[in-house]
Amino acid sequence: MHFEPYPFEKLTSLLEGITPNAEYSPIALTIGEPQFETPAFIQKSLCIHSDELRRYPKTAGETYLNDSMRGFVKSRFGVELQSNELLSSFGTREVLFNFPQYYLFDKEEAVMAYTNPFYQIYEGAALASHARVIHLNLTEQNSFKPVINEEELAECDLVILNFPNNPTASVLSLEELGVWVKLALKYDFCLINDECYSEIYTAQKVPSLLEASIYVGNTTFKNVLVINSISKRSSAPGLRSGFIAGDADILKGYGQYRTYVGCASPLPLQAAAAMAWRDDEHVQVARDVYAQNFKAAREILGIETSDATFYIWLKVGDALEFTQRLYRDYNLKVLPGEFLAREDKAGENPGIGYIRIALVEETFKTIKALNRLKEALS
Repeated sequence: MHFEPYPFEKLTSLLEGITPNAEYSPIALTIGEPQFETPAFIQKSLCIHSDELRRYPKTAGETYLNDSMRGFVKSRFGVELQSNELLSSFGTREVLFNFPQYYLFDKEEAVMAYTNPFYQIYEGAALASHARVIHLNLTEQNSFKPVINEEELAECDLVILNFPNNPTASVLSLEELGVWVKLALKYDFCLINDECYSEIYTAQKVPSLLEASIYVGNTTFKNVLVINSISKRSSAPGLRSGFIAGDADILKGYGQYRTYVGCASPLPLQAAAAMAWRDDEHVQVARDVYAQNFKAAREILGIETSDATFYIWLKVGDALEFTQRLYRDYNLKVLPGEFLAREDKAGENPGIGYIRIALVEETFKTIKALNRLKEALS
């Protein structure tokens, strides 16, 4: 089994041997990890409950945690989930890797489709599942939204969308998501939306696939699942708190499978996460910073920015050369888009020519980085 090196490993190789300009302090805009302090009330809760480390956690998660997650879904999306329609998880990376292996295990010649460029765990899951992959290319021509090919979708067992999208920052409307729900029912494939960036928006709230499922009349969420995480929402990726929600029939078997996986969340983390899922005030504080970062990007670079995520997907020509020059001359790291994508069956890599910029720093530092970027572009 051969897994591709992670994008950040490729970046390290690309920049190897280059001495960055010491006149500039180093700034990295490469990883989608919020660089703010985790809110104090979350840290305090973690400390208060540290004595619970003496107990084994349940794979299914404590009732108070699952209730807080279902409460979040209800208050944020207006969707009331039953207890068997949500499973808490140890972040979402483990779910994105092991759920396809569970779901595709009994499928002959399994087929999995996902957006391209993508979060590399999708590719790893397909490889571990021995699944044939169909890439749903996101390009400037299709406004970075997947083009529907029903002939290909008819072959699919599992389709993973990711909206709001990493890295292109594109968003699907409620109606557009509803079309995908109808397709999942028509061709009987499992449809997942990775919604880890649903809470990072600058103006209008972005919709969930769960809302779209109800919108088109699929009130039992048949064939529909969403995944979400506290990492971006609460600037707390170390809490490893996420969930998968939707089709109760699928989740019943997957819940049993998870008892063997060994990814139960420690109890102090569950207690702190439950508090974070219940509160939205701290999330708005972070959203305000991201909004200021996007505003700075529009003013300094003269570009349009998305209304969601904290990414800029910027066309620069030769992205590999530009990334090396940016590091050498300005001590600034970004990620070439082609590291986040793959060639499709036609030999096209939709990431070529782009860089991904993660605006995850405080605004004063972001402005410094953007001014360096502007100088390099000019």
